[in-house]
Amino acid sequence: MAYKITDECISCGACENECPNSAISEGDSHYVIDPSRCTECVGSYSSSRCSEVCPVDAPQPDEAHQETKEQLLAKWKTLHPGETPNV
Repeated sequence: MAYKITDECISCGACENECPNSAISEGDSHYVIDPSRCTECVGSYSSSRCSEVCPVDAPQPDEAHQETKEQLLAKWKTLHPGETPNV
């Protein structure tokens, strides 16, 4: 499932640079994640980088966007054509 950034976000920007899919951007009051681009870092890393670097644990799994690892990898392949996933 994609991640979302909760209201606990302090807008430090640490997560934005870590996202391999450019899914994170600055929103009106805090950073946001585009669920159509979020792969939980499947294809790039072994764990979700945004949640690892966030000092306040604002990135959380988004129950509204549940996907299997296979679906996340397929999305990654669409976002990174011609590249080989790191699985």
